Amino acid sequence: MPALNKKNPRSEASRLTRDDWLDAAFTAVVDGGFDKVRVLALAAQLGVTRGSFYWHFTDHAELVAALLGRWHEREAAAHASLRAQSGVNAQADLERLLEAALAHGGADLENMRFELAMRGLGRRDADVAAMLAEVDAMRLRLFEQKFERLTGDTKTAAELASLFYMAIAGSMQALSRPSNPPQLKQALRGIIAHYLIHRQAPAR
Repeated sequence: MPALNKKNPRSEASRLTRDDWLDAAFTAVVDGGFDKVRVLALAAQLGVTRGSFYWHFTDHAELVAALLGRWHEREAAAHASLRAQSGVNAQADLERLLEAALAHGGADLENMRFELAMRGLGRRDADVAAMLAEVDAMRLRLFEQKFERLTGDTKTAAELASLFYMAIAGSMQALSRPSNPPQLKQALRGIIAHYLIHRQAPAR
């Protein structure tokens, strides 16, 4: 029988799931970027030994890959849900997309910070850059489809979609700061909606 003052790796592994480790790694990224994802630090945070980690992952690289893969899966699911929410009013659809984008990314702020950290990692990791490019293209296609319904013009739709995405990206940077005026998100949403959605709607 093991000494009572020693932790049993098998017991630790059974009470922690793979998602527990991924959640802890996600929090580390949100707090300080991908350089903060360290096995020993995560184990200490979770109250287990490092040996517990190896019941779920081969090494640090597999942990990071799984974390990125989970983000990608969730983005794809969110995208599919937004595509399915297509109404008869193109303007209302775009307003719904804008609201979802600024709320995406407590949990909204964490999602924004995680994606910003990913973009920092993508500047030095080709695989991460490719994953981000795929998600960016997926989002842009959806925006273009909505703007084409609104304007009836393919070229204008592509241009507006690019501006729309850049405005959202800039808003994410602003909203990811530790403390912001409570009205900031509403103000940013109002500006983007006014110039890029409402003023593009056909005159009645």
